Amino acid sequence: MINFIVVTHGEFGAYLVEAAEGIVGRQAQGVRVVATSSRQSVDDIRRRIKRALAELSGPDGVLLFTDMPGGTPNNLSFPVIRDEKNVEMISGVNLYMLVSAFSNRSQLPLGRLVEKVVADGQKSIKDIRAMFVAAVGSR
Repeated sequence: MINFIVVTHGEFGAYLVEAAEGIVGRQAQGVRVVATSSRQSVDDIRRRIKRALAELSGPDGVLLFTDMPGGTPNNLSFPVIRDEKNVEMISGVNLYMLVSAFSNRSQLPLGRLVEKVVADGQKSIKDIRAMFVAAVGSR
C-alpha cells in the first residue's frame, strides 16, 4: 500500500485528510500530516518531513502532497525527497485528489497513482456557472 505525507500551510492538510476520510473511510495507517507555520524554524519543519518519510518509506512507495507550488511546504519538501527512490511529490493538493489517492492506494503502483491523482485533481476544478450554462444551452 502506498503511504502519504501531506505538507501544508497551517492545519489545512489535517482538515483535508479529515474530510477525505469522511468520504472514503478512515485511513488507519500510512498517512502523516506536517503543518508548517511561520512560528516554526525551517530546520524543525525539515526534520518533521524527514521523520515522516523515514516512518512511511516502504516497498510500495510514498506520495507527498503539498498545497501550492512555490510555497514553503513545497520548497522545504522537495529537497528532502529529491534523491529518494520510490517517492513522488504532487503540489496543489485538493480534496478530490486525496479522495482519489485514498481510494486507489492499494490498487495502483506509485507512478500510475500519481498520474490518476493529478488527472482527478484537474478534473475536479470547474467553473460551475459555465458548466450549467453549457448544460442548459445544449438542451
